[in-house]
Formats: sequence, structure tokens, C-alpha cells
Amino acid sequence: MNLPIISENPRERLVDRELSWLSFNERVLDLAEDKNIPLLERCRFLAIFSSNLDDFYMIRVASVKRKIDSGLFKANSAGFSPQELIKEISKKTQRLIDRQSICFQESIQPELARHGIEITTWDLLSSDEKKYVSKIFTDRIFPVLTPLAVDPSHPFPYISGLSLNLAVLVKRPDTQEELFARVKVPPSLPRFIETQELEIGKFISLENVIIANLEHLFPGMEIEDYYAFRLTRNADLEIEEDESENLLESMEQELLRRKFGPPVRLEVDIDIKSDLVKRLKEELSIKDEDISRYPEPLDLTGLSRIADLDRPELKFKPFKNQIAKELREVDPENSDEFFAAIRRKEILLHHPYDSFNSSVVKFLETAARDPNVLAIKQTLYRTSGDSPIVSALIEAAEAGKQVLAVIEIRARFDEQANVRWARKLEDVGVHVVYGLVGFKTHAKLSLVVREEAGVVRRYCHVGTGNYNPKTARMYEDLGLLSSESDLGEDLNKLFNQLSGFAPLSEYKRLLVAPRTVRSGLLERINREIENHLSGKPAGIRFKLNSILDEEFVEALYRASKSGVKIELIVRGICAVRAGIPGISENIKIRSILGRFLEHSRIFHFVNGGSDELYIGSADLMDRNLNRRVESLVRIIEADHKAALIELLDEYLSDEIANWQMMSDGTWQSISKLPDGTAVDNVQQLLIDKYRIGQ
Repeated sequence: MNLPIISENPRERLVDRELSWLSFNERVLDLAEDKNIPLLERCRFLAIFSSNLDDFYMIRVASVKRKIDSGLFKANSAGFSPQELIKEISKKTQRLIDRQSICFQESIQPELARHGIEITTWDLLSSDEKKYVSKIFTDRIFPVLTPLAVDPSHPFPYISGLSLNLAVLVKRPDTQEELFARVKVPPSLPRFIETQELEIGKFISLENVIIANLEHLFPGMEIEDYYAFRLTRNADLEIEEDESENLLESMEQELLRRKFGPPVRLEVDIDIKSDLVKRLKEELSIKDEDISRYPEPLDLTGLSRIADLDRPELKFKPFKNQIAKELREVDPENSDEFFAAIRRKEILLHHPYDSFNSSVVKFLETAARDPNVLAIKQTLYRTSGDSPIVSALIEAAEAGKQVLAVIEIRARFDEQANVRWARKLEDVGVHVVYGLVGFKTHAKLSLVVREEAGVVRRYCHVGTGNYNPKTARMYEDLGLLSSESDLGEDLNKLFNQLSGFAPLSEYKRLLVAPRTVRSGLLERINREIENHLSGKPAGIRFKLNSILDEEFVEALYRASKSGVKIELIVRGICAVRAGIPGISENIKIRSILGRFLEHSRIFHFVNGGSDELYIGSADLMDRNLNRRVESLVRIIEADHKAALIELLDEYLSDEIANWQMMSDGTWQSISKLPDGTAVDNVQQLLIDKYRIGQ
């Protein structure tokens, strides 16, 4: 693969993956700092920022540190050696954490108090409040606590990943000997506790309550000092499938090993004593660049507890999604009517504006109970804990239908839930498979085979998002319900490939990774170049979660140099750099974040005036293109093409809030028009648009 453009001065041509991800999380932090966003939603964004950073360290930073530990010094394609990169990550993370602390301490916390929601400390409680909280400590907290001393007969305790801990220094009154002990803040208890039984609005952190009652944990000892600390461990699973006879059992064993991954990050209070930090560094094998320091409270993921308070005036206005217009007149109890609606015309769904439950879930529930349905085939990457989709598959199997479930038990951080679902489905006779060896199954596919008047017809759903009704209320995604014969045949072939042996299947409407997504999209980028050079209409517009693959970065630079106008909407990681003289002047990149997580993928090629559009599950990353089973479906209905083009127009309008990438790779928030007028929020525009039935 020849990449001449990227190979010259790589840091100027390619944005590093990890640093780009930190820029994405910085945009999440921007939302927490935005005073135009309702207060409790800002709390939620601050919690999301913290949770995102945990995941980043557990997976991405752990990967970089593994390279360092292996003695690798070679620079990556963006020009950073692992050693240089970990220093850059550490510096940028500390800057973001400093901003996070200022946002919480100086903006959100005082604003919460102004609205009657107070996060207080023990010293500021009234006597009645102390009495109430003390009883909670005695009845609910104290029985769960396990102080662990460190002395010659008690080694330094194991510190679990993402646990919040108290380092306590105690002294023997008789000998004045100073000793160290660790108290784990129980994750099974609420992080913030109400200070009055009937007064909801005043809270104290769990660790603050424990600190105030340390004498109960160490009777007869003098409490010298105490500090909170938190450890993040490597949680990246590594399973060699070709060495594993049973993938399900291997995953269960690997999940147990995850708890004992090596440390990758230590969070401490900014005022912690240097000798205690030194001890923690030695005991946990942590380096200075792996330490994050900021004011307590540590671990602001706990703010989700505050964000969930029933204070609607401090949240986004209630949003009610709509039943897709093609399904509004359908009797939900009449399966013939439901399938007839899909037969009449393909149905393009846009979640969460179109209800997921009344479309996708209803599709599978209807199929499960319909006596004319012969078989259901389904991919499951992530789903909810009480999934109605899994329940529908179980019901179908118990009714005697042929049911195939392709479960990706390696879906990161959902492995445990997927292992449980796999076991449960197998118990009722569902054919459970785990996809192709060496590949994660990330495609979002559902196939229903139904007999109608002696004819077997196939009904399909292809989507951009997971089959998870809970996240479907918060994730922006697209989907297609169809009975079109070519698509039905494509899905039939793809499921056969996933469950059996069909590596050379050819598809009519699908691009399928790892075989044809890369080649198919690159071919279409090259076609746009040829069309532009020959004077035909040309242009490229992508909406993605991430773009990182170097071959696509090179292809887009080549198209830009040829004069093709390119517009990218990228929520997360973006290796492409816009506006580089002589390379990417014709590339504009923006990012949109907000109330809903932008998750859909749209690929639009002007194609000489005959617009070609795809939606699907794949981002432009090596893992999606080479190491996952992904699918993109070509849109064929003229009105659906028009709807997607209009949607892209709305996202790319100069009058909506967004972040735009500058030529140096940084992102600039666009919240006002040049004349000072506030810009619109595209998600709110879409809520309003769907509310009036368009």
C-alpha cells in the first residue's frame, strides 16, 4: 500500500488516534462547561467525560503502555513513538482534568446549590443531619467496609480497577508507630447520600461519610491522615481464537483475568503528601506520567446520581419519539398488517426520532408469535439487560421456529452480559454461533423468513446501531426495514457465511467487511475523482463515528487534491486533517455532539448526479475494515435518498452548532453566526421536525 502523502512529515498530515480521541472527549467537556445547556445535563456530560476517560485508559493507554513494556520504540504512522505518545497523553489528560475540576468546583457545584441541590461535607452538616447520616453509616455502610492494614504480616492489598479507596495513616498511641491502611469505598452503595430522609437535594459523598467515621474502623488508634486515591487497570481482553477450542469458556476465563490487569493510571487528591504518593507508586508500579492529580471528589462518574434527580426544569425538555409514519395505521396485534406495511415499501427509520420499540422490536416480536414465520436470524453485538429482542428469540425457539443468533461475546465491556445471553439462548434450542474465527461480528442484521400463500418471503432489518432498546432512546441511528428480494438474498448469504462456510458469497446491495467495504468505498472515491476531472458532478459526504484508516485518509487527500469537494461529519476520532495547503483545502470536517449520541454512518457519493448512498455499521478504521464483519446497505428508494441528503444538509448547515477542525488539527466550537446570532441545535431541529409529522 503506497501512502506518499502521509509518509511526509506524518505529524503534519495525520492526527494521532489517541490524541484525536482526547480531543473528542474535550468536546464532551465543552458541553459540561456550556451554560446554555440545562444544569443536570451538564452534570451528566461531566460524568460521561469521566467515564470516557476511564475507558480510554483501560484500553487505549493500556495498549500504548504494553508497547513500552515490550521495548518498542518505533514511531507510529502519525510520527509518535510509544514513549513520546504516553507523555503527550499524560500532559493533555492533566489539562483536561484541571478543566474538569474547575468546571465542577467553580461552576456546576455552586449552580447546583443555587437550585437547592447541595453537595456538602461532614463539617457543614447540622446536628440532625449528622445523626441521620451516622445511622446510615452504622446500619448500611459500616457492615460492608473492610479496612486492610499493611504491616510485616499484612502485605499491601490488591487494589481493584476503578475502585475508589482511602489511604489512611494511623498511629499506635503507645509506641507512636505510624502504620498504613487501605479502606475501599464500596461500589455497591450510592456514591452520594441524602443528608435528610425527606429532603431530597442535599448530598454528601460516601467517602466523606467514611472519613468522618474512621475511628469506628480503627478503634484504639490515632487517625493521622487520610487521602482518596483511585486506580485504573488494563482491561483489554486478549483471546487467541485459533488456540481456543471453546470461545465461550475462554471468554469467561478471560473476564476473570481482567480484574487483575496491570495498573495504568493512579488518581490522587492534589494535596496528598509526597511520601504517600511515593509509597503508592512503589506498591502499584506506577510512574509519574501515570498519575492524575486534582481536587476531591475523585471519580466524577458518580455525578450521574445527581443528574438522575427528578428535577425536570433542570433537564432537556421531555422528548417523545414517533411511530414511523409507514407503521402508524398498522394494528400492532395483526402480524399480516405489519408485514404488509413492509411489503408495500421499504421503511427508512431514524432513531431516536422514530421509535425503536414500535419498529425494530415490534418487527422481531411480531415474527416470534406469527405462525407463518419459519425462521429468524439475528446478530447481537450489544443489547439491554432485559432485552425484549432476546425474549422474542426465545419465544420463537420455544414455538418451534428455526432461530439463529450470532452473538458477539467479545463486544467490549458487554462480554459478561453476552455470555449470559448466549447460555440462556442455547438452553432453549436457539442455534448460537459466534461468527467467523478471527473477526468480531459488528454488522446489525435481522432476517425473518415467512411463508405467505405457499411462497417463502424474506423480511430484513439492516441498521447502524445495536439492538438495544435502552440505548436506542439516546443514540442517533438509522435503519431499514425491507422485503426487497435482492436484500433478502444478501442477508441470507451473509448469515450462511456467519454460521457455516460461504467465504466467497457475492452481494447485490451490501458491501460486507472484511471483503468488500474497503474496496467498494475506495472504488467509489476514485470514481468521484474521475467524474470531477471529466467535468461531471462529483462530491463526497460521510457521516461517521471515526475515520482512522490510512488508506482512506490517503484516498480523501488524493480526491481533495484533484478538486473533489469533501465534507466529513465525524463524532470521535479523526485522523484526517482539513485545510492543509496543497493537500486538503477541499476537505471540511465538523463534529456534532449533544443530547443524543450521534452514531449513524452515512456514505454519500454524488456519482455524476445519480446520488449513491449507503448506511451501515462500519467506520473507516482498520478494525472495522479488516477485523470485523460489517455491512453497508445501498439505499435504492428515491425518497429515502432525498431524506438522507436532506439530513446531511441539515448537519452541514452553517447555521447549526458544531465543532470545526482547523488546519492545525485543533477543533473550534461554533456557537454563534458571524453577526453574533446564536446558531441552532440540529438535534432540536430534528425533534421539532418529527414532532410535526414530517
